[in-house]
Amino acid sequence: MAEESLIEFPCPFPIKVFGKDTLEFRAATLEIVQTHAGSVDDPQISERVSGAGQYLALTYTITAQSKQQLDSIYQSLTVCEHVLMAL
Repeated sequence: MAEESLIEFPCPFPIKVFGKDTLEFRAATLEIVQTHAGSVDDPQISERVSGAGQYLALTYTITAQSKQQLDSIYQSLTVCEHVLMAL
């Protein structure tokens, strides 16, 4: 039996990633998200720097097409050496 999703696709979907505030973190996560979801423009990206300025939380809002697409994005993010956490 196919696994059903509670999400109706396509839909806007926020992907949150946390890591050290470095250019490598920004570039690596953007590349991963764009590989699976296509172009992501500045209005689709929000960021929050930690109080001490050492860590960064990025939120990429994509148009999710399927559960498989989201699974692929999260799998790629979690194995990325620059990502501390992906939600």
